Amino acid sequence: MAFTIGDLVEHAVDLMPDRTAVESGDRSRTYAELEARSNALAHHLRSLGVQPGDRVGLYSRNTIESVEAMVAIFKARAVMVNVNYRYVEGELDHIFSDSGMTVLIHERQYSTRVCNVLSNRDDGGGVRPVVAHRVVIPDGSDVEIGTLAAPVSYDDAIEGESIERDFEARSDDDLYMLYTGGTTGKPKGVVWRQADVWRVLGGGIDWYTGEPVTDEWEHARTGAAGGQLVRFPIPPFIHGGSQWAVFQALFSGGKAVVYPDFDARAVWEAVGRHGVNVMFITGDAMGRPMIEALGQRDYDTSTLVSVASSACLFSPSIKEQFLERFPNVIIIDAIGSSETGFGGMAAVVKGESHVGAPRVNADKHTHVLREDGTQVEPGTGEVGVLARAGHIPLHYHNDPEKSAKTFKEFNGIRYSIPGDFARVEADGTITMLGRGSMSINTGGEKVYPEEVEAALKGHPDVFDTVVVGVADDRFGQRVAAVIAARDSTRPTLEDLAAAVRKELAGYKTPRSVWFVDEIKRSPAGKPDYRWAASVTDSRPADEIADTEVKGATR
Repeated sequence: MAFTIGDLVEHAVDLMPDRTAVESGDRSRTYAELEARSNALAHHLRSLGVQPGDRVGLYSRNTIESVEAMVAIFKARAVMVNVNYRYVEGELDHIFSDSGMTVLIHERQYSTRVCNVLSNRDDGGGVRPVVAHRVVIPDGSDVEIGTLAAPVSYDDAIEGESIERDFEARSDDDLYMLYTGGTTGKPKGVVWRQADVWRVLGGGIDWYTGEPVTDEWEHARTGAAGGQLVRFPIPPFIHGGSQWAVFQALFSGGKAVVYPDFDARAVWEAVGRHGVNVMFITGDAMGRPMIEALGQRDYDTSTLVSVASSACLFSPSIKEQFLERFPNVIIIDAIGSSETGFGGMAAVVKGESHVGAPRVNADKHTHVLREDGTQVEPGTGEVGVLARAGHIPLHYHNDPEKSAKTFKEFNGIRYSIPGDFARVEADGTITMLGRGSMSINTGGEKVYPEEVEAALKGHPDVFDTVVVGVADDRFGQRVAAVIAARDSTRPTLEDLAAAVRKELAGYKTPRSVWFVDEIKRSPAGKPDYRWAASVTDSRPADEIADTEVKGATR
């Protein structure tokens, strides 16, 4: 018995071969077709010398071929390396070299960038990319493919290969690796056992009861016995949550709807076209344009039963708008990370407080710890770091120093502690406060950007925002807001501060503001704090509070 991605997908294939597995526009694959094509691609990878444990890169947007490729990589017992399609050549150079991938599967439009990285010469004695083979996915572009790393078209790679499932037995110890850019530093690979990551992200522990699944056929049998659930993971597959939304669908005979690009209007058209039941988004980055597009015309949303958000701030003001529009749809706000997997979730309740980031019911393996490893007590207001025990990653790939800082043992229990600050409320729920490395120290008080961002987004003229700390002679740092305003409006700093003061202490209000046309975010919707800091460093603020100018007390 093996709880691996390849085995769990194959069980669904065996019980539901004729169901549609994945759909995009007017294209689709049944489970039998997905099986045949992914088997053929897995055999092609083996013909290129890929062995269990070898790394294979996937550099693609959300397409049917990328789903086939993910399944094929795990069938071949290789380790998939997710490549962010927005990376520039320096970042690609790092991930190619650091991962040690020998094969890269990529969309044709990225060929020039890939070849530039592969053709660079290293004069400093560093490790060069070891990519020896490329499989090129057609995407409608006519970009020159190039000749480096023996390119072959995706269709040619599959053509003529065996479609049989004749691979050796897999192991729970087969690896899953997720490269995450985080908020600072170079991309780093988080390495999991497949059995462990399935527990925390794939349904291996029941989301509601907390009970572990003991039968590897349970997902498939349950799916075969019931109706087909249609899932629509909108974030790109470089995001682990989106990958696992697809895997959850495939494990249980569901249908995964995939589209390569995000467009708010197109999302609602896809919901009606494909009969979507469950939709996955990344907070306001997707939720705000989607809810605004929904007000511009009528869409068929009758099949929708749940909208789930994770990995990015889902502000209360946007949640309220979803609840107003979908009073009978379950709206979920969940927490988690590449280093912890699922950490907890909460159903959104109308009229909830606009204070802070997500407040969730955490599972029994999620804790808030002090620096010495003792647990923070509920209701004290004390802030600690979020930690997860139980099924957690093995380490960071090629980074023992970072691994030692993140994966720690206290009193015989091993924890994953990625650096998110949190507070335990009196009722045992956990309020997330954001990544500690982004916290602002102003006059000895810590301010967590996400809670200020959530309060600012309650102002009707604020479309999007990122909050950072800027240098201050008196207080060390002061709170600064980089704001994309709605319809070219520019709310005054006084109005913005008044909105924040309704929810938060006075020292958390922004003391300076920079207006921009658009807030820069990662493809997964996470705010780019380094970019925001570069904005505040590059030019004077558009407005500074009088208290800063006069040196008055706060």
